[in-house]
Amino acid sequence: MANLTNVISDDAMAFLEKYINTASPTGFEWTGQRVWLDYIKPYVDTYEVDNYGTVYGIINPEAEYKVVIEAHADEISWFVHYISDDGFIYLVRNGGSDALIAPSKRVNIHTRKGKIIKGVFGWPAIHIRGGSKDAKFIPKADSIFLDVGCANKEAVLKLGIRIGDVITYEDEFMVLNDTFFVGRALDNRVGGFMIAQVARLLHENNIKLPFGLYIVNSVQEEVGLRGAQMIVNTIKPNVALVTDVAHDTNTPLINKQKHGDYKCGKGPQLAFAPSVHNKFLDLIMETAEANNIPFQRESNYRSTGTDTDAFAYANGGVVSALISLSLRYMHTTNEMVHKDDVANIIKLMYYTLQRIENNHDFKYLH
Repeated sequence: MANLTNVISDDAMAFLEKYINTASPTGFEWTGQRVWLDYIKPYVDTYEVDNYGTVYGIINPEAEYKVVIEAHADEISWFVHYISDDGFIYLVRNGGSDALIAPSKRVNIHTRKGKIIKGVFGWPAIHIRGGSKDAKFIPKADSIFLDVGCANKEAVLKLGIRIGDVITYEDEFMVLNDTFFVGRALDNRVGGFMIAQVARLLHENNIKLPFGLYIVNSVQEEVGLRGAQMIVNTIKPNVALVTDVAHDTNTPLINKQKHGDYKCGKGPQLAFAPSVHNKFLDLIMETAEANNIPFQRESNYRSTGTDTDAFAYANGGVVSALISLSLRYMHTTNEMVHKDDVANIIKLMYYTLQRIENNHDFKYLH
């Protein structure tokens, strides 16, 4: 295989920034999905959108043997849950939102009519909290609140805010020290970025695959792998190669003995788990070694906790594997990934696809 160049182009970087900055909360992914679909259209033969918003581009749609590369599109967020008489807004989680990081953050409240209302998470000042150990001063999902500058509930409602409106943070993408991509929702829109680059590189390098390739950007992973559970039954693939994020455990306060030893910049994390097909994993590791792509081995208890599990156990068993991207500060607004790891995952997926044969035999016994 020829050496791969232009893995992350200037145009790709512009797409990444726009995509990360576009809100895509769980259950309301359509704005981000439009950005993703517009980017990928030139590199696929056709595309489909399912009832809940999962989008997939298809190369060789007539082929019977089907291979999926997949990421999830949704970001954690909040719902408006209760509006007090004095105009403060209380919330419930939409996905695994972390109440501890919320105080002092600025947010966008997305109303049903498409209007975005600005707000802030308020919190008692340090002077008032003092040295108190009172539990009420520990941010929790049922105690944090939004302030939209209204004196009462009637004024909040007049803005158009209603129970069930979804809330996202307004933090945006940046590049730190020319090394790290930083932003909210890199989990896992950076995965959507990577599979889109695989499609681009296949197209630009005129690579002809002997099977149908489905580039899948799934919804609702953050609430239980729901989009993947739906789409696997629609596509009925033979093989699924999933990418998601995993923890960098080399930042302070993390127990490596408990959580493993993984570090940004050391290459993709290749998962070992019951849902990961060992022969497919061997093929991926051989591909990495053949192309001088560094990787880290990651072991998982019972499951991967990613869309890999939804694909693996559907339709009588789909040959599945997971390539993870080491990430710092998961489910915060400053998630960080190393740009070299991003490039290496794109390359590893690109090269692995070229080693999968039509009707590839992954069975253990004959």
